Amino acid sequence: MRLVIAQMKHETNTFSPVPTDLARFARGRATPLEGEEIRAAFRGTGTGIGAFIELAEKAGAQVVLPVAGSAAPSGPVHTAAYEYMVQRILDAVAKGCDAVLLDLHGAMVTEKHEDGEGELLARIRKIAPAVPVGVALDMHTNLFPAMGVNATVIAGYQTYPHVDMYETGLRAGRPILAMLEGKPKPAMAWGWRPMLPHVMRQSSLDAPNREIQARATQMEAQGALSATFFVGFPHADIPYAGASAVVVTDGDAAQAKRLSEELLDMAWQAREQFVYRIEPLAASLARARQMQGGPVVLLDHYDNCASGGTMDTMAVLGGILEAGMENVCAFAVCDPQSVAKMKQAGLGARVTLPLGGKLDMPALGLRGRPLTVTGTVKKIVDGLYKNEGPMAKGELMDMGASAVLDTGKVEIAVISRHTEPYDMGSFRALGLEPATKRYLMLKSRVHWRAGLGPLAKAVVECAGEGVCTSDYSQLKFNRVRRPAYPLDPDARA
Repeated sequence: MRLVIAQMKHETNTFSPVPTDLARFARGRATPLEGEEIRAAFRGTGTGIGAFIELAEKAGAQVVLPVAGSAAPSGPVHTAAYEYMVQRILDAVAKGCDAVLLDLHGAMVTEKHEDGEGELLARIRKIAPAVPVGVALDMHTNLFPAMGVNATVIAGYQTYPHVDMYETGLRAGRPILAMLEGKPKPAMAWGWRPMLPHVMRQSSLDAPNREIQARATQMEAQGALSATFFVGFPHADIPYAGASAVVVTDGDAAQAKRLSEELLDMAWQAREQFVYRIEPLAASLARARQMQGGPVVLLDHYDNCASGGTMDTMAVLGGILEAGMENVCAFAVCDPQSVAKMKQAGLGARVTLPLGGKLDMPALGLRGRPLTVTGTVKKIVDGLYKNEGPMAKGELMDMGASAVLDTGKVEIAVISRHTEPYDMGSFRALGLEPATKRYLMLKSRVHWRAGLGPLAKAVVECAGEGVCTSDYSQLKFNRVRRPAYPLDPDARA
């Protein structure tokens, strides 16, 4: 048995000014991992590709690993980067295989293709029309028809924060391996509802997504090979952005369609609960200052790099500094230039920096606005660490050269590569201990709850600036299929 296993993951924010070249998929290297490097990096990790490798090894299969690339969310993927990874996958498939297992995202937009995953799958089908293809996808998939038409089995995350990447790999891979033994005959159905759920209302820890995901899990317990409700990624101006569902059964296409429609109906009936209500920043910070104890999480959710944010807008941090709030840890400002200046100054040096604000955001009509900050260089590190979990446990992460700037009241993590603060390892790599702080300013939306949720005594959601805005009126949707709720309040299913 010969299996081709690959990873190509990117969530594309079409409003983001952050470029997505090949190096972004390589995490500090010139090119993404290939061959046995992939096995060494991902075996035993809490990832989809880690699950695929484990399944293949247990089956005694010959494993071909052409490429593993995963880039932090950003703007459309450069054509050269996309073709580099796709061609390696196609070359491996062309040499012959019994099945293909792909760890993808589901919301990749390239300079040429609105549906990067569907384009890859269509090209695989031209080479190998009958080969089973299992695909693990993120919950934020924007499902295009080409994904459903060209995949054999699709399984998506059922948790947000995404603490079930490994389990999703198993759910996508097991039916494919069973097929090769002549057991199930997967029948897959999918569909959509015209809605763009706000990311801030998508957590599977809260209603209404909690109940929808619980029903999907129940469907699998009752015999479905996989059942997935995708909340979709709304910061993408493409036709199929938004909510969708996929269900795979053993040979019963009618049942698969009935179950997928049930998930979609649940979402549509709860559509008002997927709408996020915004509080002005001044009111949020004033409320936080009245709270007792800590840590109190100050969520700078308009600038989350895991949704394509620049991670360098300074509105929330500026408000914290102006208010004189004390015992604060801020993670993080992505500003390689400031890190370089801090390294040059050295540990213990007193520096004044134009921090952040290096990138303009043309899609929002905003210019980058650095904030002048004075402080002491408290820590300088290379930025490497392994996730402690539960999200992507064991995966090696790379913040790039990083440093801590201590103003006396606020410790500011300054990093060189976009990294969302969802794991305690990111803080410990910088010598920061969140549990000791009165306030934690996090450039995150939901994932922070995976590793830091248990620490939070309270959460204050701070509407700052950035391309992850929850205010849809700031975004120009020209390609999204209309009508779509809540852009169009009278939209019908």
